[in-house]
Amino acid sequence: MARSLVRRARSSTALRLSLAAAVPILLVACGGRKTGAPPTAGHVQGAPPDLRGHSVMLLPVQSAAGISSGLQPEAEIAFALQERAPQVRWILPDELRSDLARAPALGVPLENLPVGVFLQAEVQRVGDPLYGHLRRIAGLSGADVALIPVAIRYRRDTPRRPGAVEIAAALVSARTGHVFWFAVVDGRPGSGDDPRAMASAADALARAVAW
Repeated sequence: MARSLVRRARSSTALRLSLAAAVPILLVACGGRKTGAPPTAGHVQGAPPDLRGHSVMLLPVQSAAGISSGLQPEAEIAFALQERAPQVRWILPDELRSDLARAPALGVPLENLPVGVFLQAEVQRVGDPLYGHLRRIAGLSGADVALIPVAIRYRRDTPRRPGAVEIAAALVSARTGHVFWFAVVDGRPGSGDDPRAMASAADALARAVAW
């Protein structure tokens, strides 16, 4: 009887230890650690892979704040990427829209993907529903990597730095959900309705992901 109680105690202790060891592994696998304030220009997580020879889908800009409705961030980003990285097969947002229009049953909210988590935590791997959406879009387009312009916003002047357009963007594997890279870049100083400020921010993004 005493030996049985000892074996049970040891088994219970081992189980508690194994569960305790598993917790950090699960936390890392399921997402990332929470951050404080939303990241600003200069924030970088990970490193862009060599995209040369790959098919990369450029998703639509998911949110915009403080910039003029007359600016065309999607077009500026597409132009800058094609100029800076011509060795990449860029699948542009209009092509993705056409693909999804032919397959409405997929139900992918291309313009409104659940990407807000990137501004709240350091995400290492995306899960559903975002992962499922990326897989379905990639299945139509043939892409293996997704470039997601998570947010574009105008940063107002502060005593530390002048106002500029900032772009928060992520490079994600469409096959595994692994986040290769997430960063916030900014362009030249300017106002929220300055086309040059928008173009320079788009170019900063292209330079960051292009080899």
